[in-house]
Amino acid sequence: MTRLRSLAAALALAALAGGCGTGPKRTEITIQRFFGECGAVYGHSIDVSAAEGECGIVTTLINRFQAENPDVHVDVNVVAWPGYPQLTAQIAAGDPPDLVTMHQSVISDYQGRGLLEPMNGVLKEAGIGPDAITPAGLRGVTKAGHLYGMAWDTIGGLFHLNTKLFQQAGLWKDGKPVLPTSAEELLVQARQFKARTGKPYLVQSEVSDAASFVRNFYGYAMAQGAVLFPDRRKARFNTPEGARVVQLFRTIEQEKLTTLNQDTPAAIASFMNGEGGIYPTGTWMIGSFDQEAKTAGRPLYGAYGVYPYPRLWGHDAAFVDGHALVMPKRNRTPEQVHAVARFLKFMAAHNYDWTRTGHLPAFRAVYASPQFKALPHRADIAPLAATGVQLPGYVQRQSAIQGLLGEELTSAVTGTKPIGRALNDAERRVDELLDQIP
Repeated sequence: MTRLRSLAAALALAALAGGCGTGPKRTEITIQRFFGECGAVYGHSIDVSAAEGECGIVTTLINRFQAENPDVHVDVNVVAWPGYPQLTAQIAAGDPPDLVTMHQSVISDYQGRGLLEPMNGVLKEAGIGPDAITPAGLRGVTKAGHLYGMAWDTIGGLFHLNTKLFQQAGLWKDGKPVLPTSAEELLVQARQFKARTGKPYLVQSEVSDAASFVRNFYGYAMAQGAVLFPDRRKARFNTPEGARVVQLFRTIEQEKLTTLNQDTPAAIASFMNGEGGIYPTGTWMIGSFDQEAKTAGRPLYGAYGVYPYPRLWGHDAAFVDGHALVMPKRNRTPEQVHAVARFLKFMAAHNYDWTRTGHLPAFRAVYASPQFKALPHRADIAPLAATGVQLPGYVQRQSAIQGLLGEELTSAVTGTKPIGRALNDAERRVDELLDQIP
């Protein structure tokens, strides 16, 4: 009896093995992303139009690709934001993913150490040429003359406005807010705004938010033609252009034309509660603020508009970043490379769906689409995709630089340090950081 059972088990295993051998072969690729985990809601959804939010939309898009490409198995690895320590560990272990969601400002850190694949070839196979990408998106993924990612969006600072308060302040003409065209005019309008509304012109997150002051400094300094990083080892912040920017925000602080001592949650609450005129923050807040503006009884109801930063000096420019899909270096079969190209082509074709998050599209064709034009406020902020500027592609450790520079800018704006000293200290600290990079 035992021998019969053993024979039956062996035959069953042989049959199973034979069945596996005759089944369709699937190419496996691993995609690593942040944007949160929402499998309980969207884990099996393929209806992209019904998805909401970053997590919901990206989860549903990947599900949809899997459903339409059954010969490809997509292994999705969701990491806590921003995911770079985990990626670094995976690279060190010799087992990185095939595609990774990465901020464009971080690409240089990995590309500069030879850890990313140039993607010109795979993008060409996907039918994505440089001409299809917006100027801001193209600048974000181009490093050392090659494309090191597929640009997925553009994110950056905007002027989120309380339109009712602007009307009360007399800063309204032809159905639109009157925004300044120079630093001097901004101060005049800010004083008028405070005098007529009793509220500050700006709502700002000054506590534990280095990005806020850095975003203002980068954008307005580069608008004046300042070269902030003349080479990969040197920062240049203490310039007439840089000092003008800091002095403007120092004056705003001194005259209490802004909220004071607020962190990001407090600043968001202040703006939503109608306690100030303009909140300079990112594209990612459009959805939340627009929802407030559509909710009867809320202070922001019927009173929300959003525009790019106004030109105060030089030319139109706003500091931006963006998300991209990059390929860490690893051994891949030709079939895996083809599968990656198919995934990129699919995601590019669905770039409009991603713009419903509030981020700007990375593809020119989306701007011309009636769908995109019909989204709230998008026509007003669309210029950001052309005027957005980033640091030179050779600048590494941009996140760490932001922290160091942000500390010194906060000191200068709040009056803890003289402006010149703070900018000198920022240069010194950043130069020391850059000097440590191999």
